[in-house]
Amino acid sequence: MSVVFQNTSGWVLDACSLIDQGHSRCIRWREDRKSHFKCCFKRQCFQILKSHFSVKSGSAADGGNTDMLHKTDVICKPPKKRKRKHSDLNQGEIDSQAYHEKIRSVILEGTKSLVDAVRSHGYLNSVTDPVGEPLPTQECRLAALCEMAKELPLVADGDQEDPVQFLGAEDSCTAHLDLFSRITENSADWALVATLMGENYVIPPHAAFLLSDFTRIQPLVHYGRKYELIVMDPPWENKSLKRSRRYSSLPSSQLKRLPIPLLASPGCLVVIWVTNRPSHLRFVRDELYPHWGVEVLAEWFWVKVTKAGQFVFPLDSQHKKPYEVLVLGRYRCCEKDSPSSSETTEMPVEDQRVIVSVPSALHSHKPSLSEVLKPYVGAEAECLQLFARSLQPGWTSWGNEVLKFQHTSYFTVTPTDDPTDVAKGETAGSGTDKPTDTPAFPSAGKPSPPPCHFPPAAD
Repeated sequence: MSVVFQNTSGWVLDACSLIDQGHSRCIRWREDRKSHFKCCFKRQCFQILKSHFSVKSGSAADGGNTDMLHKTDVICKPPKKRKRKHSDLNQGEIDSQAYHEKIRSVILEGTKSLVDAVRSHGYLNSVTDPVGEPLPTQECRLAALCEMAKELPLVADGDQEDPVQFLGAEDSCTAHLDLFSRITENSADWALVATLMGENYVIPPHAAFLLSDFTRIQPLVHYGRKYELIVMDPPWENKSLKRSRRYSSLPSSQLKRLPIPLLASPGCLVVIWVTNRPSHLRFVRDELYPHWGVEVLAEWFWVKVTKAGQFVFPLDSQHKKPYEVLVLGRYRCCEKDSPSSSETTEMPVEDQRVIVSVPSALHSHKPSLSEVLKPYVGAEAECLQLFARSLQPGWTSWGNEVLKFQHTSYFTVTPTDDPTDVAKGETAGSGTDKPTDTPAFPSAGKPSPPPCHFPPAAD
């Protein structure tokens, strides 16, 4: 289970375990022969053992929460610059500080309650560094390919015979697939390894995706599904992102173009990841949600901790906070036209809940919220993830890097003789198995290439 613990403050998640649940039974077809695998997300991506505390700020920045800190976890780094006086802060920084003071006790007390509880069960107690392995590195060219796809003519409404194409046929050739203007779906009960655009990706069971940007989001609407849960992680504009150039950002006003009213069912739960800039939070609450007809219900907080249960950044840091905000709302437009109002069956969404987990070391790799949100939407709910960079079993996902973290380079692969071996063996993600890093899927220049060959992705 990815929910390690739950109380009235919130939840403790094992994000890596949840990824593994969707990939424990994996199949690849090659030359009419089926091979079975167990795929586990690489553990080094979640080996966050040390906090980013400096010598001078460490004692003050812990906010009195000394029980959650271990001296062995403190990185001794000199401060890079002099702390500015309050009068030197701009209005945005003053607003951020005020918002932080408002929620600080919720973060501190909720996190302490959850961490103390799971430590008694042996979780978040790790203070030793295992044999270090480098993080997987995969040059993601998906966004560039989406830009190139803009040169292709759009299929007019009604001209496309079927907006959906299916994986899982015994023929592993996928050269015919159009990933940019059609929904691609794995309808099987197991994960599939598919060669797409010359790269190997693991597609979870019953997952559907569209690789595109705003200019080609129409196939998602034509897919014909209405969703009870929509989660999005927009690429918010900020200075550090512009400096890093990791991916392109999006002006807040552009989010209004998302066709939420065409995708949401009455009473749909809408959840947005928001940065710690109050201007973004105000925009979501006061402009974006009203524009879509979404009623604001609650703010939750994702708190990032090390494997020893310590905040990854000082709680009162002026630079980076150890938490991110989630704004939750319900789609209310057209609900009056529905035969039966969903208000009578909706589970109330509590305000100011805390989600604690060890974050991924991979940039912008958020934990899945599927198990946390399931009670609020129902186990059989149709779920949609926007601006996705990974896939989830049973979900529909959209984004210009929607397959990024599904690349096989992020997984450790264990061949199995029979798919039921996983069910009879250890639970995926338990850490008791010993997977191998031997490449199970040949890459370019190695023997036994797959039957379909693709040109390398263009720069």
